[in-house]
Amino acid sequence: MFQRYRDMKENRETGEATECGFTLIELLIVIIVLGILAAIVIFSLTGVTGQSEAAACNSDAKTAETAVSAYSAENNDALPSSWGDLTATGGHGPYLHTAPSATVASNGYAITITNKGVVDVTTKTGPTPYDSGGAALCTALG
Repeated sequence: MFQRYRDMKENRETGEATECGFTLIELLIVIIVLGILAAIVIFSLTGVTGQSEAAACNSDAKTAETAVSAYSAENNDALPSSWGDLTATGGHGPYLHTAPSATVASNGYAITITNKGVVDVTTKTGPTPYDSGGAALCTALG
């Protein structure tokens, strides 16, 4: 133990560095590189929110269209007039467990059923055409 102390004292007197570590410059470079990487990740994720809203909108509209089709098929081509017809437990239902509750204010879109059984999609930019062949055109959200 005393030998180690003597070695440290001798190194200090001769100016030799005995401690290993990072310099301030090295630490600053690492911090800057991490900051640049974080900025790249954040900017690459900004479009994901809009894409997820559009996917949820399309999914909700397709589910509503399927429920309207099932209701119509089991009720002699009668069309539902509201979500209540699709969520009711009487008869052949329910065709949906719950009605889609997305609102334009919170989720950026809303799915409604008109009194003619047509699925309507409303987005932040207003009513959006619905392709009854399979998907709502919710791309305005993305």
